[in-house]
Amino acid sequence: MKEIMDEKMIQRSLTRMAHEIVEKNKGVENVVLVGIKTRGEFLAKRLKGMIDEFESVDIKTGSMDIKYWRDDLKISDEVIPTLDVIVQDKIVILVDDVLYSGRTVRAAMDGIMYYGRAREIHLCTLIDRGHRELPIKADYVGKNIPTSNSEKIIVHLQEKDGEDFVVLKN
Repeated sequence: MKEIMDEKMIQRSLTRMAHEIVEKNKGVENVVLVGIKTRGEFLAKRLKGMIDEFESVDIKTGSMDIKYWRDDLKISDEVIPTLDVIVQDKIVILVDDVLYSGRTVRAAMDGIMYYGRAREIHLCTLIDRGHRELPIKADYVGKNIPTSNSEKIIVHLQEKDGEDFVVLKN
């Protein structure tokens, strides 16, 4: 295993992405953050804290369990999950830890559209490792890490794992 991001690198990347979100959207008046469970939820909350602090706002933030909209899981008795933020006519920033094939993001977009017609949907990811199977590109990226299909990116976050770091595992 090779560490590719430590706690400080993650913090710097999130700070940069928070500023990019504000800059690209000319503020955050109609912006909502939606974290894809599990680690995307924690990253969205961190971004919210940063944006709230330097913009003196209270940006709306929610989380989404995308299992219902996955195309690779059988969900015959699955209940449609709730979304705890209004997305109708908003600029929705989907937040996730790792962007790989794009299928998780596609499922998240289906979920967003189920709850309302977002004005725009952007994607924010801590790590983009390539290997897309769908035409999906992140708008805000913490770090691009080219990988082989056999390698894995493992993200550890304080809220879930007790510490912050990202490793590349062969």
